[in-house]
Amino acid sequence: MDMPLLVSLHLPKTAGTSFAETLRAANGDGYRDDYADLPMQYGALRRRKHALRGGLALRGGVPVDATCIHGHFLALKYRIALGRRPARWITWMRDPVQRLASHYAFWRRDYDGDDPAQPLRNRMLREQWTFERFALGPEMRNVYRQYLWGFDPERFDFIGITEHYHADLERLAQRLGWEAVDAAELVNPECGESGYDIDPQLQARIERHHAGDVALYRWALARRGA
Repeated sequence: MDMPLLVSLHLPKTAGTSFAETLRAANGDGYRDDYADLPMQYGALRRRKHALRGGLALRGGVPVDATCIHGHFLALKYRIALGRRPARWITWMRDPVQRLASHYAFWRRDYDGDDPAQPLRNRMLREQWTFERFALGPEMRNVYRQYLWGFDPERFDFIGITEHYHADLERLAQRLGWEAVDAAELVNPECGESGYDIDPQLQARIERHHAGDVALYRWALARRGA
């Protein structure tokens, strides 16, 4: 029987870059990444069509020697692409409000706004969006749900929680039979150890606006506890 392909969905700003280093070390030449899609740069219709077409184009074309795929893409893309090929699905989630604050800070950091492949990011900088505009606008609403369009979260074999990164990474390593894991430190000087400081009233408004992601995150926390 073929070994299941590990499909690692990197939801933005959930420690996926650090996790990629662990995946590379564990999979060696079998590691592949897929960051070309940039799903959140475009509206929902274009994003979904791109995932469907990408999955069909990859059908039967995922390299047989690949043991792991990691990156920013709609999960549906690889559900279609893999067909009957066995796979293990994994991802990480983070408190949605803190994730949004990190995403906003990242898009504003060390970038001149000239990449044509990033139209939404360019627009955000050009129009000088505040964090409130970024978090309460329609473009970034329920990012988790956007990435999981057409994909049942119950299919995930593992959902790590970024706030428990080291403990959950150790748990995953034991499950997959990886040898000693050297976890990278999650360091962000902009938010400190306690996270981004967000006004409580704004926090409540963001949680209501992103109720789908909040519910999904709480479900993942409950599943972790079980």
